[in-house]
Amino acid sequence: MQAYLRGRMKNKLPYHILAISIIAIWGVTFINTKYLIINGLNPQEIFLLRFIIAYLGVWTFSPRKLFTDNWRDELTMVLLGITGGSLYFWTENTAIKYSLVNNVAFIVCNAPLLTLFLGMAFSKEIKATKPIVGGSFTSLLGVALVIFNGSFILKLNPIGDFLALLAAGAWAVYSLVMRNMTSRYNVTFLTRKVFFYGILTILPVFLIDPWQFPLEDFGKPVVWMNLVFLGVIAALICFVLWNIVIRELGALTSANYIYLSPVSTMIASAIFLQEPVTWVSVTGSFLILLGLFIVSFNTMHKKDESRPH
Repeated sequence: MQAYLRGRMKNKLPYHILAISIIAIWGVTFINTKYLIINGLNPQEIFLLRFIIAYLGVWTFSPRKLFTDNWRDELTMVLLGITGGSLYFWTENTAIKYSLVNNVAFIVCNAPLLTLFLGMAFSKEIKATKPIVGGSFTSLLGVALVIFNGSFILKLNPIGDFLALLAAGAWAVYSLVMRNMTSRYNVTFLTRKVFFYGILTILPVFLIDPWQFPLEDFGKPVVWMNLVFLGVIAALICFVLWNIVIRELGALTSANYIYLSPVSTMIASAIFLQEPVTWVSVTGSFLILLGLFIVSFNTMHKKDESRPH
């Protein structure tokens, strides 16, 4: 058994490292987005621009195939474009307008638990054990410490908190649905389709809140440099690699790495915004890592849930 676990860990270790690296980058995107909002872009404009950049980029190396094999799969790609693209990003960013940033961040970080519960409900391959559930809640407690940083203020806002919960649910659905699609289609093809339908389904939002950002402001280095980072690195490269992580590690294990996002944001905020790092946030970071270790170690004992049977 020990030799088996060592072999499994060795074979999957690069994908665990990859998952950590992607989440580290996604945690930093909070800083990039904040700079863009300060300079006049609104959430849906940022999302549209970063996904257009990513879509154009992925065309350079994705298969030239336009559609999936059947209409059911094509509708599934629409669902992925909504849950992993337009709905997720729009609800998360809009929630911040109505609720406290800390509340939104904490609720969105419930995505791994929602992935677990939805997976248990709709997939026979995903089973919850006491160590996995315990590890998830340990990481969630760490997230609370990192985000609220010892200054928890309970201020509920039904609209904002609901939108944040909707964002978490959307990402959970994306993780579970993408898990099945990666075994049947090329990952770059899937990613391109997600970008396309993400762009298509965000357009109705502009009927409610039209484009306002002046075109001449794209010449500002702070604008185009942050957009390039969000579009090329955080969207194009990271989405392709994340879909590979889902394929290799499974929806449950990969989703749990989302707990690391607040840690990455905390470090980036300390570096770029000079925000202090306290013992509370350090303790929270330790609990997140402990919970991730418990979940990752225990999933290695189980049948590989990353591939549908």
